[in-house]
Amino acid sequence: QLAQLPLDPRLARMVVAGAEHDCLREVLIIVSGLSIQDPRERPTEQRARADELHGRFAEPDSDFLGWLKLWDYIRKQRKQLSSSQFRRLCRDEFLNHRRIREWQDVHTQLRQITGEMGLVAERDPADGDTIHKALLTGLLSHIGHKDPNGYEYLGARGARFAINPGSVLFKRGPEWIMAGELVETTRLWAQDVTRLDPAWAEEVGGHLVKRMHSDPWWDAELGAPIANETVTLFGLRLFADRTVQYGRIDQTAARELFVRHALVWGEWETHHAFAALNQRRMAEVEEMQTRHRRTDLMIGEDDLFDFFDARIPDDITTVRHFDVWWKRQRPKTPHLLDLDLDALIRPEIETLDEHQFPPVWIYGDLRLPLAYEFDYGSQTDGVTVIVDVSVLDRLDPAVFEWNVPGLRHELVSSLLRSLPKRLRKQYSPIPDTVDRLMAEIDPGDGSPIDAIRRRLSAWADAPVLPEDFDLSRVPTHLRPRFRVVDGDGAPIAESPDLESLRTAFRAEARTTVSTSQHDLERSGLTAWTFGDLPRVVAIEGPGHTIDAFPALVDEGDSVAIRLMPTADEQAESMWEGTRKLLAFHLNAPARLLRSLLTPDAKLALVTSPYEDQAEWLNDCLACALDAVMIDSGGLVWTEAGFDRMLDRIRDDIADRLTEVGTKSIAVMETLRDVYIAADPLTAEAFAPSIEDVGGQLSRLVYAGMLTHMGVGRLDHLHRYLQAIEARLSKLAETLPRDRERMARIQPLEAEHDKLLDTLPRSPELIDVGWQLQELRVSLFAQGVGVKGTVSEKRVREALRSVAMTG
Repeated sequence: QLAQLPLDPRLARMVVAGAEHDCLREVLIIVSGLSIQDPRERPTEQRARADELHGRFAEPDSDFLGWLKLWDYIRKQRKQLSSSQFRRLCRDEFLNHRRIREWQDVHTQLRQITGEMGLVAERDPADGDTIHKALLTGLLSHIGHKDPNGYEYLGARGARFAINPGSVLFKRGPEWIMAGELVETTRLWAQDVTRLDPAWAEEVGGHLVKRMHSDPWWDAELGAPIANETVTLFGLRLFADRTVQYGRIDQTAARELFVRHALVWGEWETHHAFAALNQRRMAEVEEMQTRHRRTDLMIGEDDLFDFFDARIPDDITTVRHFDVWWKRQRPKTPHLLDLDLDALIRPEIETLDEHQFPPVWIYGDLRLPLAYEFDYGSQTDGVTVIVDVSVLDRLDPAVFEWNVPGLRHELVSSLLRSLPKRLRKQYSPIPDTVDRLMAEIDPGDGSPIDAIRRRLSAWADAPVLPEDFDLSRVPTHLRPRFRVVDGDGAPIAESPDLESLRTAFRAEARTTVSTSQHDLERSGLTAWTFGDLPRVVAIEGPGHTIDAFPALVDEGDSVAIRLMPTADEQAESMWEGTRKLLAFHLNAPARLLRSLLTPDAKLALVTSPYEDQAEWLNDCLACALDAVMIDSGGLVWTEAGFDRMLDRIRDDIADRLTEVGTKSIAVMETLRDVYIAADPLTAEAFAPSIEDVGGQLSRLVYAGMLTHMGVGRLDHLHRYLQAIEARLSKLAETLPRDRERMARIQPLEAEHDKLLDTLPRSPELIDVGWQLQELRVSLFAQGVGVKGTVSEKRVREALRSVAMTG
């Protein structure tokens, strides 16, 4: 087909594509125009007038579509005017009559040839996108992506070019363009330009693009393994780090990701009964390991992988694939994927004695639940006895000193090893002595120390006293803890000292027995499913009624409703709880922030106050959510209000996150510049100034600063850091003046610090702190720019006003 068209192969390919895309009529007009010299003339002495007249045919985003408007205009005028009148019109409107005739002749030829080829022009006009896709088939190597740091475009095979000044897009500079021709004069220029969607290039040039894949991971929300895909065309990157289904790339590796993450680790949302059963049984084994303080009971992940690997087909790579297969397979073998306890416990493990680590402690008629934790170094490592506050007074602390049976042998050994060496060596070897003690003593003999020392004193000449035992050498897990809970099981207090808890809660225990908990309180919330929340509720106390203030409480992995004692605590908790509840509804916001982390930004993050990237991400998210919440009107107390705020969050959070992330990165990069500027200032003479800068930085830069300051303050924070950098950069030349300025600002800051220590934090007091920062800018780096009017006198008057009003 291309051979039959007397055109450059690029233009011929456009014609064929025009027929394929049902836009042959428009493509023939444009191709005919591209094959001749542009009939629009711009004589130097009348260039402005020519541009004005030619501007009638301009389309906002495409020079190509301008050819169509020019064609329609010429045809209309040619029909209405005589030959001489038409020539005169062309001359007056700066159109070359000879080239127009050539354009029409070429178009007539192409129509005749395409008709003979069986390519028929459609009757209905085509839209611009369809026309541009057809043209793109011949211009795949003429696309360009704008350099973010300039106005040039990066094209195929490393070419760099700029938009011709005569193009309608010259001043607009869209991100992606397609050029009808690249002409080299003093530089490479793109002529006949249109805005381009890079997805068109991937669609049209699918046979030419190269795809590279990296970093496969499991996406629990999608229920599929995902990889990053980079798409290039002639070396020009169309898409970077686009997520695609990994199963289409490497089915074997994708299947392994699915089996490990979904079936072995349970990272998927599923309703299948076998998955819930398996999770319960694995939790049982993990709980057994915690209680028995072992890590070797459960089979390894590779064993679990082999179990599922042998049972599911090779082409299962996503949750959707699995669901389809399991729907057909389940009626035949309903228990195919069920795990039982015997299969989860290593075969070489001997039968465990469950009486050694019981689930409850029997105390007379009481059954006290026991919680186990196996975490060396943790304060809660070991056994925790859960006690209802109403029965706290009934417990004898000495009964619990022996701990559960499974820990008594280790307890006796640890107490024996805590003795001074002069005593301990009499009972060597220690293991034999421990076995003998365990055979002779009984928990009913009294406390462990009393029972052990009585036996040891009887076996040796020297008496063993209670103070001879060094309890600080006894591991934490050998001494039980006690968690006091209310009638609903909510924790009230926790301590290893039962006697101190009994003393502290005698009055509270009596009050709790007579007071029922409010039915508003609940835990584990991830959505607003509890209706409207009242501002105040009345609680019946012992002989009186008190006001309690319900609020959402951020509990880390979920949100709870709790009653607050004051309205101030309610407002603070409600804000944080609402923010966390909104965050649960966001779709991977961290991914957007990570995309902002250039190599320089990551380097700046290392020197920032954040311990890791996750801490910065959480601070950015909280700051962005706060900003949108403020824009939405602040706290909400109804389900409908929350839904409206959530809609606003979904609309605005991406922009806000980008704003906060970009500004915070600028802050961190400038902070790094401050450190670089301070690095060479090691001489003794600079020490007071460096110490002063350090004090200022401690006020401005800290983990959580974004959320604390709010997005509105970030530009100011950036400016303050720029002022510090400017001050340090010229410190060597201005050292005497720098010391004089410190002497002026430091007394004011000391007075402000004193007020902060003695007065409640009011908006006026906080505002004085920001005035002091502006004063520092005016003193040390006025060139950076000061916001508002500030002076030492104004700051001193503000401090006096705050001190007087409290």
